[in-house]
Amino acid sequence: MLAKCEAFSTFSTNDLNEAKKFYGDLLGLEISENKMGLLELDLVNHLVLIYPKPDHEPANFTVLNFKVNNLEEHVDKLTAKGVKFEQYDGVVKTDLKGIHRSDKGPSIAWFKDTAGNILSIIEEN
Repeated sequence: MLAKCEAFSTFSTNDLNEAKKFYGDLLGLEISENKMGLLELDLVNHLVLIYPKPDHEPANFTVLNFKVNNLEEHVDKLTAKGVKFEQYDGVVKTDLKGIHRSDKGPSIAWFKDTAGNILSIIEEN
């Protein structure tokens, strides 16, 4: 029924200007403002809409994942730009750089945007 429908993702932020700087300037994503004044991230074959929400609460799950060829290289570059990667020491453990390495799945590193939403970069194999 929905198989041929175009789809897109959305999530909120508490500050559109900060989100615009973070996603556009820091992460280097193609970003635009739509007719409603909302931010659109134009990703390869996927649109993400970011909208303002005064009582925004960050998601406690990953809202956006980026596939990369060399995870460690991307972690190093983003760290140099000031991105802080999450450190986990539970069922999921990360190393000092914030990278979770597993023989059961891809290596992954999580970080937060300016509104506290969780994003990740995942190494493609």
